[in-house]
Amino acid sequence: MIFFQLFVTFFKIGLFGFGGGYGMLSLIQQEVVVNHPWMSSADFTDIVAISQMTPGPVGINSATYAGYTALQNTGADPWVCVLGSSVATFSLVLPSLILMLLISRYFMKYANHGAVRSVFDGLRPVVVGLLLAATLMLCNRENFGSPAPTREFVTGIALFVVTFALTKGIPLGSGPKGPRKIKIGPIKMIIIAALVGILFL
Repeated sequence: MIFFQLFVTFFKIGLFGFGGGYGMLSLIQQEVVVNHPWMSSADFTDIVAISQMTPGPVGINSATYAGYTALQNTGADPWVCVLGSSVATFSLVLPSLILMLLISRYFMKYANHGAVRSVFDGLRPVVVGLLLAATLMLCNRENFGSPAPTREFVTGIALFVVTFALTKGIPLGSGPKGPRKIKIGPIKMIIIAALVGILFL
C-alpha cells in the first residue's frame, strides 16, 4: 500500500512542482511530513542537506532519500527501502517525461505566443512563493531548538543568519576590478555548518 501512496504522492509533486527542485521542496515537505507523516520535519531537513551535498538535482535527490526514509521509518528491510527510493524517484520524473514528449514538438513553435508567455508570467511569482513557503516551513522548533537563550537555539539562529549573508554575498567596498564581496557557495557552507555542529552542538 505504501508503494502505491509513494507513487501517487510523488507523481502529483512532479506534475505540479514548477520552478525546479527548490520549488518542489515545499510540496515534498507538505506531503511527506504533514499529509503522510512518513518522517519528522528534522528528518526532512536532513534530507534537504544531503540532497544539496550530493550530485544531481535537489528535487530528485530529495525524492530519492524521502522514499528510502519513508520505508525505513516503517522498519522495512534496506532492500525494500531501496525499492521505495526507486518508486519515489521514478514517479517524480514521470510527469515531466510524459509532458515533455507531448509538448516538445510544439513548444518552440508557440513559445512566443501571447497565451504561452502569459502562462509563464503567471507561474514565476508562484515559484517564488513556493520557495518562500519551503523556507518558512523549515523555521520550526525541530530545526532551531526551543525559542529560549539556549546554546542550541543561539547557534542555530547564528548559523541561519551567517549562511544567508555569506551565500548572498557581503559587500566589502570597491576594488581595482570593481565591487568586492565575500561569498561562500552552498556546499562549502553546509560543510562549515556540519563542523560547527560537531564542535558546539
